[in-house]
Amino acid sequence: MSADARGIVAQPLTAAAFAPFGTVIDAAAVAPRPMNAGMARRFHDLAEIEVVGEGARVVIGLVEAQPYPLPLRLGLVERHPLGAQAFLPLSAAPFLVVVCPDEEGRPGRPQAFVTAPRQGICYARNTWHGVLTPYGQPQDFVVVDRGGPGVNLEEHTFAEPWPVNLPGLD
Repeated sequence: MSADARGIVAQPLTAAAFAPFGTVIDAAAVAPRPMNAGMARRFHDLAEIEVVGEGARVVIGLVEAQPYPLPLRLGLVERHPLGAQAFLPLSAAPFLVVVCPDEEGRPGRPQAFVTAPRQGICYARNTWHGVLTPYGQPQDFVVVDRGGPGVNLEEHTFAEPWPVNLPGLD
C-alpha cells in the first residue's frame, strides 16, 4: 500500500461519527441544571463509564500530556477490554482522537477526529484507540477509567505506521 493510500486526515469530532467508538463529551449537548442555590450549573450524565469484572471500580486521574508533532505517525493502538475510558481536557485546546474498528480481534483502518474546544471523549469498552494526542501545546486532562484486578490493556503495533494529519495539512 502506498503512503498516500495509508494517509488519514482527521475530521471534526461529532457525536454521530464517533458513536461506533464511544461518546463525545460535550456540555453543549445537554441542558444545564442549576445547583448550589443557582451559583453553579451542572451538565449531568455526559457519558457512561462501563466497567466489568469482580472488584472493578471507576477511578479518576489527571494526565499532563506533551504535544505530538504532525503528521502523527500512528504505530500503536490499544484497547481496554474491562472498562470504558474518558478524557476531559482542562483547556479549550483541541486534540487529536484516533480510533479503529475491530476486525476479528484486530484493529482495522484507523479513523481520526479533531475535537472542538472543550470537547472530551469516552472510548467504549474494548475500542481500539490511539494514545492521548494533544498537538501544538502541552495539555492537561482528567481521565475517568477502570481500576481493580484483571488485565485491562491490550496493545497492537502496526507493521507500518499510519500517517495522520489535520484537515488542510495533508
